[in-house]
Amino acid sequence: MSFAALKALEGQDIGTSDWLMVDQDRVDAFADATLDHQWIHVDPEKAARGPFRGTIAHGYLTVSLLPYLGGQVEVSLDGLKMAINYGMERLRFPSPVPVGSRVRVHRKVLEVSDVGSGGVQVKNLMTVEVEGQTKPACVAETLSRYYF
Repeated sequence: MSFAALKALEGQDIGTSDWLMVDQDRVDAFADATLDHQWIHVDPEKAARGPFRGTIAHGYLTVSLLPYLGGQVEVSLDGLKMAINYGMERLRFPSPVPVGSRVRVHRKVLEVSDVGSGGVQVKNLMTVEVEGQTKPACVAETLSRYYF
């Protein structure tokens, strides 16, 4: 895909990923990996009496799913030598992900810019939806760099 063709994707919805279950095992594994064992995430009994009536996923667990879910709606790039995660412009968690919920990502290309040396930067709007909820769980403007 040429720079012009990639640039033409600005403002376009790219698609929506498949649903992914966020179960307690996944949340517990994330807690172990990050050493974040706050009760709202890992203690179902205590969390049942809490503000969300059950355990919820870590916000950063939700963010960590973006490469997997977003990769399901990736644009095919011919001649790609390397792709890197360059960071984020904005990240918000408007609502929690209750454990036992399914999530998916909706991806929209916001901006495409030439960064020189055969590189292109793409800013995507990644919106994590929770099945059955109207408010998104996560809204992130991600930056990816592609080198050809």
